[in-house]
Amino acid sequence: MSTNHNLHAGRRYSPGVLTGELVGDLYQLAKQKEFAIPGANVIGTNSINACLETAVAVNSPIMIQFSNSGAHFLAGKGLNNTDQKAAIVGAVAGAKYVHEVAEAYGAVVLLHTDHCSKEQLPWLDGLLEVNEDYFAKHGKPLFSSHMLDLSTEPLWDNLNLCKQYLARMAKINVFLEIELGVTGGEEDGVDNTGVAKSRLYTQPEEVALAYAELSKISPNFTIAAAFGNVHGVYKPGNVKLEPKILARSQELIQQQWSTGPKPVSFVFHGGSGSSREEIREAISYGVVKMNIDTDLQWAFWEGVKTFYEAKKDYLQGQIGNPEGADKPNKHYYDPRVWLRKAEENFKTRLIAACEDLNNLNTLALV
Repeated sequence: MSTNHNLHAGRRYSPGVLTGELVGDLYQLAKQKEFAIPGANVIGTNSINACLETAVAVNSPIMIQFSNSGAHFLAGKGLNNTDQKAAIVGAVAGAKYVHEVAEAYGAVVLLHTDHCSKEQLPWLDGLLEVNEDYFAKHGKPLFSSHMLDLSTEPLWDNLNLCKQYLARMAKINVFLEIELGVTGGEEDGVDNTGVAKSRLYTQPEEVALAYAELSKISPNFTIAAAFGNVHGVYKPGNVKLEPKILARSQELIQQQWSTGPKPVSFVFHGGSGSSREEIREAISYGVVKMNIDTDLQWAFWEGVKTFYEAKKDYLQGQIGNPEGADKPNKHYYDPRVWLRKAEENFKTRLIAACEDLNNLNTLALV
């Protein structure tokens, strides 16, 4: 039993959105060369464009991902989200935008939706219907992958439902990301701050079981196995990561199923605030993607904050500044000016993440 995809020597990843076999190839390459792809949460075209610019700047793939509430925000908070309709519209609109502009930028990206809980399944169901229709028309799905987060459910309930969704997704070449164990902290209204510490650490036996069960359906899956991860940023020492859990999981699966090295493609959640050493150790054990959200949120705001502090005297009214009482300030308060500063700082932080993840010039490896 193996989830390994065959690497195609010399394959070039064309600009645009990677789907299907290309996603599996990329994950195998990441494990072989020990780099990981940043999963950047976006909420609109400003953060999407910053991701695309970053991908081009580092000549490496970036995963653009929408959370449930981020997708709703993209569609507009004034849009009613009954039955997840606004979140579906927002994610689809954002995905179509990425398809339209990624190729123009020359960026290689993956499109993903983040945590989907059991209560939010209508969101995933709606997105899969769109994927199926898109696949029928274009021969490929709209999204590269979707995450199903049933980590707070009993293990077998989690796996059985994930198997059902994987069977549906495999037919249209969409990857599934599942979660085992619980990522602590709070993100997008999902609050796991009170969870028992023992649940922050997945057992290798659980990973092996998930691998065995999902492999019966398709190799197109990744596993976000908890190893002490916490969403958000905390003071040093408050979070104790145990990435060796991932290594022990890989070893157990290799022993049980006689696979090649690193049979599992792991995902690192709660990457914001982690040290470079912790990140690279996790990558050495088979992490192919690390989510980064909190640090990028701060970077976006910091770009605006720094601009305001530097130009404060030009931002107190439409007319009047240190150059004269009748001087206009339009060139300072125009949203395109300060939003661009946010984009630039977002890009700077995302490039730093790529450095941590060894994701620099990785497209030159194929």
